[in-house]
Amino acid sequence: MVSAAAPVQEVARAWAVRRTGAVLLPVLGAAGLLTTLAVGWPGAWWLVVGLALVSAAGTGWWLWRIWHEPLANVARQLDRQHPALEDSTALLLTHTDTLNLLGQLQQQRLLTRWPELGASGALLPVDWRKPSGTLVALLLIAGVVWWQRPVVGPAGTPAASAAVSLHFNEQPGQPAAAPRILTTHLQVTPPAYTRQPVFSPTTPSFRCPQGSRVRWTVTVSRPAGAPILELGGRKLALQPVPGRPTEFVFQQPVTASALYRLRFAGQVSDDYAIEIQPDQAPTIRIISPKAYTLVEFGRPPQVLINAQLRDDYGLTRARLVATVAQGQGEAVKFREVVTDLSGQLRGQPTAATLRPVLRLPALGLTYGDEVYFYLQTWDNQQHLTRSDTYLVQWEDTTVQESALDVSFGVNTAPAYFRSQRQIIIDTEKLLAEQRGLPAATLLERSNEIGFDQKILRMRYGKFLGEEADETIGGATRPSEADAPAEEPGLGSVVAEDHAEPEPAASPEKHSADDGHDHGHDLPSSSATTHEARTAELMEPYMHRHDDSETADFLEPTVKAKLRAVLSEMWESELRLRTGRPREALPYEYRALRLLKEVQQQTRAYVKKAGFTPPPMPEATTRLTGDLAGAAAPRRQQQVAAPAQQPAIRSALRTLTQVQAGAKPAAGSTAALEQAGQELARAALQKPGAYLTALRDLRRLTSALRAGQPTPSVNFPLLERALTSLLPPARPAPVSRATPASGLTRRYFQELSR
Repeated sequence: MVSAAAPVQEVARAWAVRRTGAVLLPVLGAAGLLTTLAVGWPGAWWLVVGLALVSAAGTGWWLWRIWHEPLANVARQLDRQHPALEDSTALLLTHTDTLNLLGQLQQQRLLTRWPELGASGALLPVDWRKPSGTLVALLLIAGVVWWQRPVVGPAGTPAASAAVSLHFNEQPGQPAAAPRILTTHLQVTPPAYTRQPVFSPTTPSFRCPQGSRVRWTVTVSRPAGAPILELGGRKLALQPVPGRPTEFVFQQPVTASALYRLRFAGQVSDDYAIEIQPDQAPTIRIISPKAYTLVEFGRPPQVLINAQLRDDYGLTRARLVATVAQGQGEAVKFREVVTDLSGQLRGQPTAATLRPVLRLPALGLTYGDEVYFYLQTWDNQQHLTRSDTYLVQWEDTTVQESALDVSFGVNTAPAYFRSQRQIIIDTEKLLAEQRGLPAATLLERSNEIGFDQKILRMRYGKFLGEEADETIGGATRPSEADAPAEEPGLGSVVAEDHAEPEPAASPEKHSADDGHDHGHDLPSSSATTHEARTAELMEPYMHRHDDSETADFLEPTVKAKLRAVLSEMWESELRLRTGRPREALPYEYRALRLLKEVQQQTRAYVKKAGFTPPPMPEATTRLTGDLAGAAAPRRQQQVAAPAQQPAIRSALRTLTQVQAGAKPAAGSTAALEQAGQELARAALQKPGAYLTALRDLRRLTSALRAGQPTPSVNFPLLERALTSLLPPARPAPVSRATPASGLTRRYFQELSR
């Protein structure tokens, strides 16, 4: 008898097979990628092995979970996929004898429907789109890796490059069948951060980035020991290639310029140079803004920064550091804001242009504040470069600046002149709240502002001699004779200024400002003639507070503007006291504008005592490239000749003897070798100037040591190279030629007396 759980078990096995295929598809792509890495990048073998072990362990654990999936989970999946099962698939996993009658009927019902469900396809399908997409992506990555692989031959040498030609000096008497070096291949692997491909130099002397790994592969005619690589001052033995007894290889990272040569079975090659290109730090060039930028009133409060970044291998990170300075005097507060700009350096470009915008309100700045900013950037070797610091200042509209602020100034205007601005602010605030205020409250607040306007008007009136409240604003008020009578206490300006009504002035009585010329007041009859004459002399110099013309020493134009200020304040006060603040606002603004003009015209400046240097034009001289007067001090010192100079002089004498055809003295070979060491040190610094001379010197030394004939050597070039290592000769006194004629000698003797 077939168990009721058999259909569920069959579906579980089929589902596990399909899930296994879905898992093995990405595994197949990963295997292809790892194989490509192992074949195309032999140096990454350990990485490939580690990734393969991790992938195998993860795949095995996942497959174990798939094939050990509980049947209860499979039943739940079936219920979710097929509503026809009526969430009763779990009944098939239960033995029939343990079910009640209703359960047995439902079990038989499911078994009847099962063939119909299986006819439409797999009961638990698997989505093959994601595994297939992952497989295609991994295969594409493997293709890119294979395309970028370093192409190498079977022996680890560049397959497409020819062997470099090295010149060897053989020992005399060496047979033709002696072992010798046949070919030499070079391979240079730059550091990974340079993102440069592996290359094979075509000449023995080459240039490479700092930290590159150089690989020498040497093929010999027959085994006779390992060749020796003399790199700088070290002697390194090449390693034999397994399975190839005639091939030797050696790898060495090079961090500094050096000379190298190969030695094998009595053969010594010439010296060749490896020139190192160090990694340079990135550069920053800020095109705009200038070193000092003033954001004037009315301009947008933002500054566009245009900077160019460059590096030899690639830029990785950049940021903008802004230091905000707020406050004045000792209350200045500094705050640093850092903005990351690395998002524009994706892909590590070698050149990039950054255009960040410095928004002053976003930094918390207001009028009068300053911000100092600079740029920082890093390359892919974490070399840091920082630009100069630039200053941006937001113009303060409440401070009047002048080119003469560096001098001592005397401001005759009081500091409370600007309280007119507060009156305007209070009036505008009252107008903004006018709709929601009762009429009584509106009149009360407007009257308070009018009282403040009156106090300010009285203070300014003192500068025109209006020390009494009765004479203030008289120029703008109508004549008392023509004005209608008004009872006090009804809200008028005159009613507040006078507690009691005054009697009308007599028509016959004249006043001081009625337009008539009354002359000066004469002294009383009791005054003596001497006192009267003294008063007459002092009259032009008297400072009368009750006379607007002699109350101060202001200029006529300033007095006229002050009178206009008082008139505008009087009109403003009149309308504020009567509850019409909107009509008073234009007069308040005109009074403020006239006050600002008076403030500037009443400034008096006193020249400083002593020398007043001109201001430093930092904003026009910084970053201009002008180096006038900026030369650094130089110190010259005669350096004593080094101790090896006798060896160089001895080598020059030996060269002279060899050119003359004479037999060199004993020990001349040792002198040439010591001179060769000095010449090799100089060749490290300037390979183009000394490398050829060093090769000729070593050929000549080998020939003299072996007793062979003198080889073809460029003796003038060798002598110039050795002579350039000597210190400059001290000037020696030179004797002047003696005249041959006696008359000429007598003439010079008479001249020298």
